[in-house]
Amino acid sequence: MLNNYKFNTTLMRILVYVVLVILVIITIIPLWLLLVNATRSTTEIQQGLSILPSTHLIDNYQILLSKGLNVSRGFSNSLFVALASTVVTVYFSLLTAYGIVVYEFKGKRFFSNFIVVLVMIPMQLTIIGFFQYMSRLGLTDNYASLILPLIANAGGVFFGKQYLESMVIQDLIDAARIDGASELKIFHSIMFPLAMPGAATMGIFAFVASWNNFFNAFILITSLDKYTLPMLVKTLRGDVYRTEYGAIYLGLALTVVPVIILYALFSRYIISGIAMGAVKE
Repeated sequence: MLNNYKFNTTLMRILVYVVLVILVIITIIPLWLLLVNATRSTTEIQQGLSILPSTHLIDNYQILLSKGLNVSRGFSNSLFVALASTVVTVYFSLLTAYGIVVYEFKGKRFFSNFIVVLVMIPMQLTIIGFFQYMSRLGLTDNYASLILPLIANAGGVFFGKQYLESMVIQDLIDAARIDGASELKIFHSIMFPLAMPGAATMGIFAFVASWNNFFNAFILITSLDKYTLPMLVKTLRGDVYRTEYGAIYLGLALTVVPVIILYALFSRYIISGIAMGAVKE
């Protein structure tokens, strides 16, 4: 009986590892080919696939510069928008989630369910009305149209609510109130530091989402000097650059590398934050 149990456990473990290895390979191959092609010339790319890097990385970068693609400006624009969006999303989402979790008010359940509904509605369905709204506010071709709407980030509020429900200590809040602390001071001095793992996880997701955000930026930003990095890469599809596949791959790789570095540095916060938010007493 014991031998059968060990055999079944070992067999199941092997199957799980095989499936995970297959998924890892499927996930990594496209990314690896992108990075490899960024180092190959257009002629080499047209000759077929290769898993080994070539020696034309500098040549491709010089082609990007010669075609007027300002990589550093696009990088700084993306970085500014991503960092500002991350700060706005994390702070206001946790503040809203804190209010929902801690306070009792009429319509609380309806409000919580309404946030879930908002999470399920894709941005593409509301983009026309959103553009008209930003236009009337005079915020088109302005980074504020990409950053300020994130004050009401439904996905961030949903994540924050799920996380806070697992770690809010009501007795600690009551003790702070007895000591005379205001509600905002309780949030800033007690709850926000306690929720830092969840805030870090939310911040990573918000940064990556904003960094990769092409659709909204393409609709709302029109000035070339305000283009983010994904928007600049899109200009490589013009007729002038269409044969320079190596340069195009390099432009795409430049938009991916910062996200990979960010994930490599902070992946442990993602795992710990999600794991803690999944446990409720």
